[in-house]
Amino acid sequence: MKIIELEETASTNSYLRQMSEAEHGTVVATHRQTAGRGQRGNSWESEPGANLTFSVLVRTENIAPEKQMAISRATSLAIVQWLDRYLPLGKHATIKWPNDIYVGDSKICGILIEHTLTSGRIERTIIGVGININQRVFHSDAPNPVSLSQLTGDTYPLGEMLREVAAEIISEVEAEDAYGGGLTADAYKSRMWRGEGYHPYRDAAGEFSARIADVAADGTLILERADGRLSSYAFKEVTAIL
Repeated sequence: MKIIELEETASTNSYLRQMSEAEHGTVVATHRQTAGRGQRGNSWESEPGANLTFSVLVRTENIAPEKQMAISRATSLAIVQWLDRYLPLGKHATIKWPNDIYVGDSKICGILIEHTLTSGRIERTIIGVGININQRVFHSDAPNPVSLSQLTGDTYPLGEMLREVAAEIISEVEAEDAYGGGLTADAYKSRMWRGEGYHPYRDAAGEFSARIADVAADGTLILERADGRLSSYAFKEVTAIL
C-alpha cells in the first residue's frame, strides 16, 4: 500500500484518475477537498483536517464487469467492520443500499466508486471514501450527518485511521477478487440498514412500505411489499424515506 497525502485537492478520485500508471493499492488522501463528490452528484461536506477524505486504486483480475457490485460490497463491508471497532457498545455500522454507511439513521460515510472498463474487463477501480471522524458541527443542508467523534466524544489520529481503513478495504477487495466476485453477498445483506422489517420507500409511482428481499449480483435492490409483490430497482430508482 502506497499512501500519497496532499494538503489540498479538488477531488482525490480525480487526482488518482490522472495517475494512469498507479499501482494496485495506491491511496491518495487530502486534508482539504474542495470539490468532493458523492453519489447522485451531491457534494460532500468535510471540515478541513477533521475527517478522512481519500481514494484507493484497486486492480482486480477475476471480477467481471457485470459483477462490479462485488467491489462495492467488499468496500462497504470493510468500512463497517472497521468502524465497529470504535463505536460505543450497542452501536453498529450498517450499509444503506448501495453503499452509504450509517450508524442508526445517520450517515457517517459516503462512497463513490468509479470503474475503467477496457476490452470487456474492469481495468481498474477508484474507490472514493469520505468518513466523518473528528468533525463536531455540520453546516450543509444534508439531513443526517454524524461523525465518530460525535458518537463517542473522543478525538482520533487521522493518519493512523487512514492506514487502518485503507488496508482493510484493499484486503477485502483482494479476497473478493480471489473468489471471483461472490464472496461477500451474504455478509453484505446481513449488514444492511433497515435490513429487517417493513419500512417506507418512494419510487416514481409514489410512497409505499416494503422490506428488503434481496440484492442481486448486479446490485439491483429487490423489495417485497406486504402483499408479497416484488419490485426491482436500479440505483436512483427508489429512495428510502427517513
